[in-house]
Amino acid sequence: MRRIRLHDTRSGDQLFLRPADPTCVGIYACGPTVYSRIHIGNARPFVIFSLMRRFLEHEGYGVKLVINITDVNDKIYTAARLAEVPSKQLAREMTEAYIGDTDALGLGRPDAEPRASDAKIMESIIAYITDLVGSGHAYESGGDVFFAVRSDEGYGSLSHRRVDDMDQGEGIEGSSRKRDPLDFALWKARKPDEDTSWDSPWGPGRPGWHIECSAMAESLLGVGFDIHGGGSDLVFPHHENEAAQTRAARGAELARMWVHNGMIQSTGEKMAKSVGNIAPLHEVVERYGAEAVVMYLVGGHYRQPLAFSEAALEQARANVNRIREAGRRLKPGDSHHDLEGLRERFFDTLARDFNTAEALAALNEWLREATGPLHGERSGDSHLREMLGVLGLEGLLAAAAQAPEQVRELSAQRDRAREERDFATADRLRGEIAALGWEVRDGSAGVELLPL
Repeated sequence: MRRIRLHDTRSGDQLFLRPADPTCVGIYACGPTVYSRIHIGNARPFVIFSLMRRFLEHEGYGVKLVINITDVNDKIYTAARLAEVPSKQLAREMTEAYIGDTDALGLGRPDAEPRASDAKIMESIIAYITDLVGSGHAYESGGDVFFAVRSDEGYGSLSHRRVDDMDQGEGIEGSSRKRDPLDFALWKARKPDEDTSWDSPWGPGRPGWHIECSAMAESLLGVGFDIHGGGSDLVFPHHENEAAQTRAARGAELARMWVHNGMIQSTGEKMAKSVGNIAPLHEVVERYGAEAVVMYLVGGHYRQPLAFSEAALEQARANVNRIREAGRRLKPGDSHHDLEGLRERFFDTLARDFNTAEALAALNEWLREATGPLHGERSGDSHLREMLGVLGLEGLLAAAAQAPEQVRELSAQRDRAREERDFATADRLRGEIAALGWEVRDGSAGVELLPL
């Protein structure tokens, strides 16, 4: 196993991964709030932590990846009212859409995808809040329950902010019932315009956002699991509050490391539904292809902001096509031993804070060497398959799919036109085949049909 370092937000340093149980490295990443289709910015943590799992498994670790689905939230109620549908229906439909949209990336599913509305999760949330109230770290007020921020001496240690400078972003909601404006909601009493609620010791209502994740993470990974991930926009207040709740209720840190990915930016600002500058994931995948989207998302270091543009996606698609074409020139089987150093550099780079950008540079150099005059006739593709597998791009080396009957028939017509030296018709048929998503490639072994 390589010694793997990751940047820890709390310490500000790169720390070595030292799991208590190398056979089960626990990773919890915050997933979407399902009030609409997700955009490509929402997909970045899904991709980063799915690939981090692949890399750790490659290095010999067992991994349990948990990415939650927030299906109880103010935004869902608001969106459901605007759509004039029940909030449960909207959450269910958007959850199904989220799963379908991320399935299209071809990276597989997390090991667990808990939902706040699940009965067992809701029971654990209520029990968690009960513990906090019993220990004096939380208090009930008018059917709401609030966490007493100043009761946690470690508050602010994750986001590195002074307590007095922290605005929870809850506006005036519940402010008259708070003992301190800095306190945040653990439980919210049901409002007249909300169509769902759960019974609790404090009356019917629903949980606050932060306590949902603390309960879900603990229920599946325990306290003190290895990596808590998510977007950098969640450091405060969401993750700060998660950490505080666990310290107060359990006397221990929720996670050993906090790992945050940078935001995707459009026109210089964070991509967000509230700003209106979003690019829905399913539309981007449909236009550019899943491999190009994954290539785009791993093209920069995960901690840095990533600029979104058509040019960036086109470049990613060109990179995907270049790798696919180079892979077709390699032989199946073991790669030449002279290329081992570049393979090692690829994985060593990932071990240094999961630097996919530099890893891609090593992969590209490997391709240049493997397909160059020195190795082109004797190198196999095993290294490339191994590297692409960790990046979720193994499909680039998959065997060409069987062309549909319509495409095969057009290809046969083109062959006949070429035999009759009717090259104008042959060119027209080639264009029709391309319009259906296939390329005709004429080679010494005959005609080959390849998906574009």
